[in-house]
Amino acid sequence: MITQMTFAAMMGPFNAASVSTAALIPDVWARYIILTIVAVTIALLLHHLFYSIGFRMTRRRPGIFEDLLLKHSERPTRVLLPLLAALWIVRQSSVPQEFVGTVSHALGLAIIGCIGWLLIDLSNIFREIVVERYDLTLADNYSARRIHTQVTVLRRVLVVVIVLLTIALMLMTFQQVRHFGETVAASAGLAGIVAGLAARSTLSSLIAGIQVAITQPIKLQDVVIVEGEWGRIEEILTTFVVVRIWDQRRMIVPLTYFIDKPFQNWTRRSSDIMGTVFLYVDYTVPVEDIRQELQRIVQSSDLWDGRVCGLQVTNTTDRSMELRCLMSSADSGKSFDLRALVRERLIWYIQKHYPESLPQVRAVLGNVGSAGGHENGSLVGGTADGNEGRAA
Repeated sequence: MITQMTFAAMMGPFNAASVSTAALIPDVWARYIILTIVAVTIALLLHHLFYSIGFRMTRRRPGIFEDLLLKHSERPTRVLLPLLAALWIVRQSSVPQEFVGTVSHALGLAIIGCIGWLLIDLSNIFREIVVERYDLTLADNYSARRIHTQVTVLRRVLVVVIVLLTIALMLMTFQQVRHFGETVAASAGLAGIVAGLAARSTLSSLIAGIQVAITQPIKLQDVVIVEGEWGRIEEILTTFVVVRIWDQRRMIVPLTYFIDKPFQNWTRRSSDIMGTVFLYVDYTVPVEDIRQELQRIVQSSDLWDGRVCGLQVTNTTDRSMELRCLMSSADSGKSFDLRALVRERLIWYIQKHYPESLPQVRAVLGNVGSAGGHENGSLVGGTADGNEGRAA
């Protein structure tokens, strides 16, 4: 009764307009059209007034959460409020019930879609708060990368869930789909197996995304070795990961790869890393001089983090010995550059000061006696005329 009185009160000012249009449009339809226009206009004006006041208040008293809440809810609610007003008008009008049912169903579908849109936009609030508070450009950004990865992956999983639920709710408004759902529920065993097989890859990707967000085998900007390629984790999406290779190529890797297969993560706990350089020199090289030169090289470079620097003889062969230079850097990029610098400088140092200590191949030539004996030393190699010499 109260609703009918309210509806009649709203109609009072428009009786004259209804009479003037009676010759062209039936009175019931004229009232419905005019009231719908008025209700939608009022909803838009209220929306504009509310958000104008809200944005003005946030400018006076800045707050990141309040500002983001207004920013991400403005567009969806600008569509949602007029739809709610139009739905209320059509249900209170006196137009034929067939029209009311059809329009109410269409408006209901649009309202469900707008609510899903609103929830997806609101999910961006936490991501932007994390971006604001945790800077990835810092040198020690382990905590920032961990939080960014968790929020990014979980938000994408949440968006997928919201989209699926929105579509499911929209489909359930159709009577035929509802009957189909009841039929599926009656045969849940077989239908569950079929649905599980059909959605196996999607479900495994969603589960892998949740595992990555919780256990974090990889994080954004992690340095990894995948399939023999060095690169950084550039994006973690719902079903795959984008790895930026050192030469600017992009490797697309399924998200389940990082759960099921082994790979190298050079920045799992921290970005600092050890680098090695191997040199192969003759036995005559003074190792201590090379060690001191290595110290001078790394100490004069900004690429060294000052933690580790050492040189050891790690292997010997019949022709040369292997020197391993070990040095530390703050991250893998600096480590690569430092290794290249050490390699170049030490080669130049050996060439300049100890050129005879570069790897050599020696052969002692002696005369061969009639009985196969050796003269002038042991026979390693020989020539037809029996000349002695050394080859390097």
